[in-house]
Amino acid sequence: MSARDKILASLRSSLAGTHPIPDPFDAILVDQPWRYSAAERVTRLKELMTAVHSEVHLTRSAEWPKLLHELLAQRQINKLLIAPTTTHGHAFNAYCQSEQKPLHLLAYDRPIEEWKRELFDDVPASLTGTLAGIAATGTLVVQPSPEEPRLMSLVPPLHIALLKASQIYDNLYQAQQHWPKPMPSNLLLISGPSKTADIEQVLAYGAHGPKDLIVFIVEDA
Repeated sequence: MSARDKILASLRSSLAGTHPIPDPFDAILVDQPWRYSAAERVTRLKELMTAVHSEVHLTRSAEWPKLLHELLAQRQINKLLIAPTTTHGHAFNAYCQSEQKPLHLLAYDRPIEEWKRELFDDVPASLTGTLAGIAATGTLVVQPSPEEPRLMSLVPPLHIALLKASQIYDNLYQAQQHWPKPMPSNLLLISGPSKTADIEQVLAYGAHGPKDLIVFIVEDA
């Protein structure tokens, strides 16, 4: 018997007659102190995100494309990166076409190696969906996908995120109960624009990602 087999055999024999310790996890400890009504979830998330320089708008499913176009026009942005195969990407593309709005819509339809310079240097804004919102911390949960790769929410200076009001949960524990199974390998938790502080504690926005974040909280009606 090799030394390795002897060690493993010793470890296995040491467990003889033992029993697993019951899991002491109590969901109440991480759930009950942070519970809100449906209206409170929206209000709290908006307040917390606004406090860290996010721009939050309450809107409806039939109204957000018009509102988005108006906000882009106010900022003099004429290019927007979208995922045209998603529901929200298709909706905004259809709005622009029906209203004949002069806006250049880009799609992340190539490997990053083929358009890295354009993405980093010439794409001012992007639109993505979200998986959920967390009221307790004022956080968006974004799940990157082949249609909406991670760089869409990390590279453009302005990130615009759509969040359904019905998908705002009280706390992280509750949000986890609604995540896809098996758990996604990559999730982003976004609580505001990118920011950093130097040794003198001077806060700067946009150092490692978008310097502006616009959130549309969309009611189902």
